Amino acid sequence: MKVLMFGWEYPPHVYGGLATANFGISEGLHVQGDIETTLCLPHPFGDEDQRFANIVAMNCVPIAYRDVDYDYVKNRIGNIMNPDLYYELRNYIYADFNYMHVNDLGAMDFAGGYPANLHEEINNYSIIAGVVARTLDYDIIHAHDWLTYPAGLHAKQVSGKPLCIHVHATDFDRSRGQVNPTVYGIEKDGMDNADCIMCVSELTRQTVINQYHQDPRKVFTVHNAVYPLTQEIAEIPRPDHKGKEKLVTFLGRITMQKGPEYFIEAANMVLHRTRNVRFCMAGSGDMMNQMIYLAAERGIADRFHFPGFMRGKEVYECLKASDVYVMPSVSEPFGISPLEAMQCGTPSIISKQSGCAEILNNCIKIDYWDIHALADAIYSICHNESLFDYLSEEGKKEVAQITWEKVGAWIRELYLRTLGW
Repeated sequence: MKVLMFGWEYPPHVYGGLATANFGISEGLHVQGDIETTLCLPHPFGDEDQRFANIVAMNCVPIAYRDVDYDYVKNRIGNIMNPDLYYELRNYIYADFNYMHVNDLGAMDFAGGYPANLHEEINNYSIIAGVVARTLDYDIIHAHDWLTYPAGLHAKQVSGKPLCIHVHATDFDRSRGQVNPTVYGIEKDGMDNADCIMCVSELTRQTVINQYHQDPRKVFTVHNAVYPLTQEIAEIPRPDHKGKEKLVTFLGRITMQKGPEYFIEAANMVLHRTRNVRFCMAGSGDMMNQMIYLAAERGIADRFHFPGFMRGKEVYECLKASDVYVMPSVSEPFGISPLEAMQCGTPSIISKQSGCAEILNNCIKIDYWDIHALADAIYSICHNESLFDYLSEEGKKEVAQITWEKVGAWIRELYLRTLGW
């Protein structure tokens, strides 16, 4: 089975959870043994892991004809995409796009990530998808999140092949209900025209059914998973904090959706009971300065650290150095980070309003708004060694069973159902 997949980010260039999930799904599908995935990305850098998917660089796909020789093309894009594919794609340009901002190869540049002109880049990506969809051989289309739904729809219109869309989040999650009508329109259009809708949690599935008015029969829950720790990460030592200061960590985007203010208010309550705890708010986002000021207003700035955005090994070093991991999200479609924390042996506290709460048992679950319960849970784990040890050991065992291979098997089954094979 051949899959044409549209993604937006991919390791090692991680801007959020979408990259992690996209890589995990690619790996999970590859393990099935009979699936070949071609993954389109707006701006790959050439250092992406291509063991599980053949990557097409959308910023190297010609949409306007240019008569360029092979050596020049190889020199320009050879480390990112096979030059032979460039010439094959050039044969399938379907309109005159010279009026657009194309470069010397007749291709369009992308910033990568989430630039200020994101909507323009989403539109350009969908145009380029038309050339790719006309050129490649595939059985089914899989589009990740609203950024790629227009591309997936264009590919479906071109090929007549069925479209699966993967809902990693909706604008209802990102905005606490203050929905951007443009984004909602893109999401709704994608869902209306999809043959199969995969949602990262039952929480998200219900949002899709109720807020986007989708037929429940085509909407499925596909929970995320977590990669096994690499040897390098597994060998990072856990500091022994027994009898020492405890460290409690929030790690994620510092935005409204993630509930960072509840973390600080709970920290303030804990620090009224003990001063033997430090708090770390790792990440970046539009509420970061607000949170720094809030910690100062509560008089706890001396017990707070704001190390900024972390990636790769830094994330795991931070998680292993922590005694408690907290994810107080207001609306979290899934949330992979608690699984990563539990892998590291770090007890986790998560909001009941998160998708991962549906599959995790060996963690503490609280309502995001209940700062008293959150403070009690933090204090208990920090001061009860037996509770810490239990959650640490049982959490590791539980997460070891939540694999991308199982996710890949379920997605494969959904592909087969959608294709009617």
